This record gives sequence, structure tokens and C-alpha cells, in this order.
Amino acid sequence: MKKYPMKTLLIIGLVLILTGSLVQAGDLEDGRAAYERNDYTTAMKLWEPLAKQGDARAQYALGVLYDNGQGVGQNFKEAMKWFRKAAEQGDADAQFSLGVMYAEGQGVRQDLKEAVKWYRRAAEQGYALAQYNLGVMYANGQGVRQGKQEAVKWYR
Repeated sequence: MKKYPMKTLLIIGLVLILTGSLVQAGDLEDGRAAYERNDYTTAMKLWEPLAKQGDARAQYALGVLYDNGQGVGQNFKEAMKWFRKAAEQGDADAQFSLGVMYAEGQGVRQDLKEAVKWYRRAAEQGYALAQYNLGVMYANGQGVRQGKQEAVKWYR
């Protein structure tokens, strides 16, 4: 068996990691292109393996497919599962989507406090719709103590 110097092994490892990342990024983008062509079945086939490997963007994308019933039967519980996985990794789109689902009671029992929690996480990342929804919730005292100043803060 041939022995390779450590430097060579590190370079080979880096190339393998980068190549894997490029394939993953390619599948994510190819899935997006399929989605934009309304080819939801292909998008699902490309995104599902990535989502199962822990890719937050692919997890969010699967959540969208299940939420909208695109290429799969509409399934709010399955959408929640994938949104939650992505949201827990810090994906603001998924955090916002969880907020909406809790606010509307889709796939879960309506829980305005939980909606506020997820809107806040997305809002703190600069997600404008989450900031607006959080402002509305503070203005109306939904899931939080009513506070006009806090509402204005999020509106701004």
C-alpha cells in the first residue's frame, strides 16, 4: 500500500469536501430551476436527499412543496416538520413560515405565543414580513402583551 504525505491527504480531503459542496449546491439550484418550471416532482427528487442530509435550504424548500401541495399531496404536518428542521438551523424563511402556521393553526393547534417566537427569530435577522407581523401582534396584543411602542419598533 502506498503511503501519502499528510499534506497530500489534506488536499485530497479538501477537494472531496468542496466537490461534495458543489454537487449539493448544484442540486439545490437545479431543484430551484425545476420548481420555477412548475416541475415539482423533479424539484422534490433533487431536494429530498439534501434535506435528509440536513441542508436547511432544501428542508425549507420541501416544506414549501408540502405546504402548497406541489408535486405531493398538501400536508401541513409534513410542511411543519421540514420548516422546523430548517428553522432550528436559523433559516429565516422557515422561521417565518412556522410563525404563519402557528398563527393560522395549520398543521398544529393555533398558538399565538409560538407564532410570536418564530416571527421574532426571523425578524431579528431582518426579515421584513416577520417584522411587520410581529408589529401587528404587538399592536393587537396577540400572543404577547399589547404594546404600541414595541409594535412601532417592529414596524420601523
